[in-house]
Amino acid sequence: MKYDFTAIEKKWQEKWLEEKPFTAVTGDKTREKFYGLIEFPYPSGQGLHVGHARPFTAMDIICRKKRMQGYNVLFPIGFDAFGLPTENYAIKNHIHPAIVTKQNIANFTKQLHMLGYSFDWDRVVDTTDPSYYKWTQWIFLQLFKKGLAYKASMPVNWCTSCKCVLANEEVVEGVCERCGSEVIRKEKSQWMLAITKYADRLIDDLDDVDYIERVKIQQRNWIGRSEGTEVDFTATNGDKLTVYTTRCDTLFGVTYMVISPEHPYLAQWKDQLTNWDAVEDYRQEAARKSDFERGELNKEKTGVRLEGIEAVHPVTGKHIPIFVSDYVLMGYGTGIVMGVPGHDQRDWDFATAFGLPIVEVVKGGDVTKCAFALKDDTGIMVNSDFLNGLTVKEAIPAMKKWVTEHGIGRPKTNFKLRD
Repeated sequence: MKYDFTAIEKKWQEKWLEEKPFTAVTGDKTREKFYGLIEFPYPSGQGLHVGHARPFTAMDIICRKKRMQGYNVLFPIGFDAFGLPTENYAIKNHIHPAIVTKQNIANFTKQLHMLGYSFDWDRVVDTTDPSYYKWTQWIFLQLFKKGLAYKASMPVNWCTSCKCVLANEEVVEGVCERCGSEVIRKEKSQWMLAITKYADRLIDDLDDVDYIERVKIQQRNWIGRSEGTEVDFTATNGDKLTVYTTRCDTLFGVTYMVISPEHPYLAQWKDQLTNWDAVEDYRQEAARKSDFERGELNKEKTGVRLEGIEAVHPVTGKHIPIFVSDYVLMGYGTGIVMGVPGHDQRDWDFATAFGLPIVEVVKGGDVTKCAFALKDDTGIMVNSDFLNGLTVKEAIPAMKKWVTEHGIGRPKTNFKLRD
């Protein structure tokens, strides 16, 4: 006998809608609660795809098992419905985005029912519903009142077609992943949420949550707390060049500096730079790359030496060149870095590419062949004046104290995490 599986599935799906066996029971204190949550899908015109079905199915299995174990399970579904694809489709086809969204949600709902997921359909969320987004607005106002939402001008990824800001993950080989148009870097005023105010808590409290260790390590690396020092160099025109470093012991090994293409100093120095055209061309080229592309360790080192302005080393008084290079990001640290090619491989690669001096200040390797990036504190300081003979472990606090006492530096805690 041949079974009509489509008819069987449809029969039971209709039965589930009628009897609501997957509805969470409000006020039931006799059973332990379990809350299963998926990432609500964006209702695009293309409908569901395997990227929806895979995680939805996994959580559905867990929720069904919990119900069988006697738990009172809340497994809601919703639609994260605001989005540029719908807006762009609406503009292109001259149809109101609310109509497009309603049609897409209806299609997604039909497909989710066909897949037989055990969602609680009495608790559907639609982010375009005023009764929902009034709370989004309320939350934003509370953040604003507490100083946790603010405006700042910063370089962003700008899609030339969608006319909107993109995350680094949405830029693929210099183009928008949605529409394929060119993405450029431009300065734009943005609303920011001050998550960095919670950086210490976010990293310290990982000790108290029940995550697998691999996830905790990823989170710690993402937040990226480091204890270091800010050091003030000076430009030959008198402007202060502040850098952040975790290795102030290597200060005597600095042979050049690098400034981010977006740093406001460059525009200020336009009339003082004799090669401004080359600098501006490089800035425009960098504007077409994402932060991911610019931060790749193995990429070819590029840059332009500034002609007309140099840096003054704060300890030795020597003049050292300043380069503009796209591997320095304005969003991390101060947007200016010191180059220590003897003991940082990226700096070594850059110095080698541009024929810059490489000075050994920590004994232990052959800096003519590659950087000696110390992995422990057994290295001995050389070519470092009053630090000579100290271990790295001794030299870091000694140099930190020296720059602080001389008013050219200060201890600083830094984070990779960004608002």
